[in-house]
Amino acid sequence: MSQDPQHVPRPESSRQAPRGRGAAGNPRNRFERVELEPFDEDLAPEERPAPETLFLRDASKSIISYNDSPDVGFNASLNPYRGCEHGCSYCYARPTHEYLGFSAGLDFETRILVKEDAPRLLREALASPRWKPQALALSGVTDPYQPIERRLQLTRRCLAVLAECLNPVVMITKNAQITRDLDLLAELARRGCANVNITITTLDAELARRLEPRTSTPRARLEAICRLREAGVPVGVLIAPVIPGLTDHELPAIVKAVADAGAGWARYILLRLPHGLKELFSDWLERNEPLKRDKVLGRLRAMRGGKLYDSRFATRGRGEGSWADQIETLFRVAHRRAGLGDPPALSCDAFRRPVVGQMELFGSGW
Repeated sequence: MSQDPQHVPRPESSRQAPRGRGAAGNPRNRFERVELEPFDEDLAPEERPAPETLFLRDASKSIISYNDSPDVGFNASLNPYRGCEHGCSYCYARPTHEYLGFSAGLDFETRILVKEDAPRLLREALASPRWKPQALALSGVTDPYQPIERRLQLTRRCLAVLAECLNPVVMITKNAQITRDLDLLAELARRGCANVNITITTLDAELARRLEPRTSTPRARLEAICRLREAGVPVGVLIAPVIPGLTDHELPAIVKAVADAGAGWARYILLRLPHGLKELFSDWLERNEPLKRDKVLGRLRAMRGGKLYDSRFATRGRGEGSWADQIETLFRVAHRRAGLGDPPALSCDAFRRPVVGQMELFGSGW
């Protein structure tokens, strides 16, 4: 399979995704030589067993990841989960599951690795003299508030450690479940140690249900923005991804809606399709928006130098060319009219190292 095909063929037989899932199947892992064929390929959709979500223990010995990407707004991040049950069809993190021997398709949303030791590992990392106090993104890859978080509370327990240490944190989520942790976020915010970014892709509830089948509705996310703002937590919005030919026309409406809800800033990121995500998202378009498929892919190529993805740091989040310039202008005008600004700077002045070995504030949840 080409890493960056100029043309994505239409599936000969586009299989429907199981209810509540973003992917229709498991495409081949780009690192594996053996490919498994689904045994139920010839069954009617209603006869196929629904894929269950399996939660697997992740035995990682460290919890903080670092990056040196110049277009990422943080250097350090924490991800309590690998894989994401939200099932967003466009998720740029899907190909990371291939490093684990899984597929970027249904495996990504049904084989979730859980870092049950995340709170303890975080405490140990912050207690180490090697830790230089800095903003920690929670999270930078998969969503920290996906459905299993309601039971396991790993994100909340990590937030409790950060609140104890007054280490600044940047939250990124598309799930209104974040309002459960208003107490900890407000405590951090009072010391200039927290801001939250709510991701919104579209205001169209039906389109959101198909794009992002297991996360919060657009209305619930707007309500979460209101609650965060009322609690004194700085909150902004990531309009991500902007899908040309499908959601780009919504930019002014989204910016106005989030400003009315109390957001202080907004940013946008153009759709990114690394590795096998090109075929996965093309298949989603074929199943859900067949009349717009060629339009979407054509505009992406126009903004990516003829390809569906360009990984260069300076352009991967914005694109190039006339279509990219139009999106940029549309966003900037809307941002200015809404009176939005920039996220506040976070402070490390109050940081204090934790006591290693102190008992966790919450149970393990397992």
